Amino acid sequence: MTAARGVLLHPITMGLFLQSLSLLLLLGSCLHPAAAFPKGCYPSEEEGLKTFRCSNAQLTEVPRDIPNDTNKLYLDFNQIPFLPRDAFRDLPLLLELDLSHNAITRIESGAFQGLAEHLHSLDLSSNRLVSVSKDAFSNLKAKVNLSNNPWLCDCRLQELIRAVELVADSSGGIVCDSSTQEEHVGKAFLQVIADTDFCNMYKKTTDIAMLVTMFGWFAMVISYLVYYVRQNQEDARRHLEYLKSLPSKQRRSEESSTISTVV
Repeated sequence: MTAARGVLLHPITMGLFLQSLSLLLLLGSCLHPAAAFPKGCYPSEEEGLKTFRCSNAQLTEVPRDIPNDTNKLYLDFNQIPFLPRDAFRDLPLLLELDLSHNAITRIESGAFQGLAEHLHSLDLSSNRLVSVSKDAFSNLKAKVNLSNNPWLCDCRLQELIRAVELVADSSGGIVCDSSTQEEHVGKAFLQVIADTDFCNMYKKTTDIAMLVTMFGWFAMVISYLVYYVRQNQEDARRHLEYLKSLPSKQRRSEESSTISTVV
């Protein structure tokens, strides 16, 4: 009788165990996305737009587990040092991206790849940007805030400013922290380029450097030719002096040979 009960209870116990296991797996799958978010990051909905906030979350890189239907992404007030290629490629619906108040010093070409179609606002203010290639913003139609960075005012920055659309009233915050010309330091960049064309200056400097290099090579060639001629003349003079010291018959033969060689 006891054995029979064991046989009857075993399937029931196994069924309950399997149901409990299925329930735990279901709960785990539901909880996994939230658990994957970095500490201090959370999704929300603002004005009908799906938002993901990681403000002041002590991040040192762009998070990977951002929901791909995010419309607004806030990564401000962190310690992110650079933006790698394809950093936001899985966010095709992103409209606003706030990267202000970080420690960004470098932006790789292609960092904003995949955002050209929808992104309309990009905030890179209050970082540590000194020089960025315009290629990093290739095909990007968003309005960009580049203020409050320690910019080097040169041709590269001039090309960048011409390639992007700046946020209204943010241009005054793009100030020369350093410059190819000392008198520009501390001035707003747009004020400086009103009177100075950095790219034209760079072209002139490059042309002068090329001319100096060509002249140097030309001088080296001329110097070598002069040395070569003088060296041959010296060798010929020594040979003639040697011939003069020889007996007359041998000297005539050697002189004939020397003359034919010179000719």
